[in-house]
Amino acid sequence: MNNIFDTHAHYHDKRFDHDRDALLADLPGQGIAFVLECGTDLQSSKQALQLAQQHNHIYAAVGIHPHEAKAFTDTDQLNTLAQQPKCVAIGEIGLDYHYDFSPREAQQQFFRAQLELAQELNMPVVIHDREAHEDTLKLLQAFKPCGVMHCFSGSVEFAREIIKLGLYIGLGGAVTFKNARKALEVAAEIPLDRLLLETDAPYMAPVPHRGQRCDSRHIALVAARIAEIRGMDAQALIDQCAKNAKELFF
Repeated sequence: MNNIFDTHAHYHDKRFDHDRDALLADLPGQGIAFVLECGTDLQSSKQALQLAQQHNHIYAAVGIHPHEAKAFTDTDQLNTLAQQPKCVAIGEIGLDYHYDFSPREAQQQFFRAQLELAQELNMPVVIHDREAHEDTLKLLQAFKPCGVMHCFSGSVEFAREIIKLGLYIGLGGAVTFKNARKALEVAAEIPLDRLLLETDAPYMAPVPHRGQRCDSRHIALVAARIAEIRGMDAQALIDQCAKNAKELFF
């Protein structure tokens, strides 16, 4: 398979320290046309920009993950990073009520601040939402950003609300898991022109690699499973998802 656009990865993660450069340089030869490297704090956002500058096929998103929200009061530094070459989105941003590493009020306040920044800069957003569907939806309805709901974990009904806002749905390795009923229902139903493929590397490796380090090459397995569910050719699905990603980020 070729023309793959991995719309969410974290190659700055220490699990890639021993082979990062070689792996990233090899991706185009493995059919990976583009990768969106997503920051989760200021340091990883800077690293995302560095990787994008070093590799033609990598682009960057800069943002503060909800886990880190308690440490921030303004978006000034993020604003500066967002205007660097090859930065194409604000992310990974959102709400996480599973771990609550930051107080929910702080998460909401800084999610709102980053949505405002994206609005000011006319940039798409990459959204993290874990067990916070209601509050996430309220903020998205208030700001109406363009962007993607990364690693979508909601129901088909929630997906419909997201799509009504003009947002995209990002799906990855979870569609291959045995207990992935919701993910499979969403993969089957959502309009093809609203779908993006992602890995969340190094996390969320698909079956049969579950529990191992994930990288962009695993998207072929995700695409094959979604294509099977939808009764279509996997390369055709990859091509459409790449087209969607280019329309959103470029």
